Amino acid sequence: MRLDRIARRVTETFVASVFITVAVICYPQQQARSKKSNVAANSQDAQRTFAATCSGCHGLDGTGTQRAPNIVSNPQVEKLSPEELRQIISHGVPGAGMPAFESLGNPTITSLVSYLRSLQGNSRAMPLPGDPKRGEEVFFGSGQCGSCHMVAGKGGFVGPDLTSYAQNHTTEKIKQAINDPAQRDSIKKVVTAVTSEREFRGVVLNEDNFSLQLQSLDGAFHFFLKSGLKAINAEHGSIMPSDYASKLGEAQLDNIVSYLMSASKDAPVVESRPREEE
Repeated sequence: MRLDRIARRVTETFVASVFITVAVICYPQQQARSKKSNVAANSQDAQRTFAATCSGCHGLDGTGTQRAPNIVSNPQVEKLSPEELRQIISHGVPGAGMPAFESLGNPTITSLVSYLRSLQGNSRAMPLPGDPKRGEEVFFGSGQCGSCHMVAGKGGFVGPDLTSYAQNHTTEKIKQAINDPAQRDSIKKVVTAVTSEREFRGVVLNEDNFSLQLQSLDGAFHFFLKSGLKAINAEHGSIMPSDYASKLGEAQLDNIVSYLMSASKDAPVVESRPREEE
């Protein structure tokens, strides 16, 4: 009987030690799983808040819309500290259309900053789709983009300056704008003003009931009184060619996109402007 009691005590002690060992091993693992679960939940909450509060202006991916600039891959925004980002979200940017969101509370604002940092990290990890150097050669060479558009002080004047264009447009949006006229931000009216001596073809800068101001493709400005014109012939569509999809290969398009993305990195921050309609 005495031996039986000793055996039972040994067995109970062994079983207890096993339970203690299992608890010591599993508890940290449970804590880690719980922490990961909380982080995932906070990230999802921040994503929902961003979609409800910020995406209407900055886009779901943060790369900007016609209403607000890119806050993901814009180097001027990337260099802001977490505290500076919190201040901007909390107090807004007076005069720039950015409202204050102090009512969200500090925990939510802090989670938004963390979510924005994660978007910026994903953006930095994305490689350029092509070769910027070759893209510059195509832009000012066979693509003839530089005859109308300027980048970093080089190029034409008729089309919009594209130096900062990639700050507010993703690679896919840039490619769409090149290939599809309907995707372009600026669609300027193109007309040919006919006088008694010659014709002037260009984009309309200003027009009212009595006068017309054009900028011809060579960059020159022309002012006309409508009473002195024989005709004003309007064209349909954009002055920018619509056949780039067939004129340029996929590799050339990727190179142009990469050139515009590279050029925008050191460019001053610009706000998105409303689309100009015909």
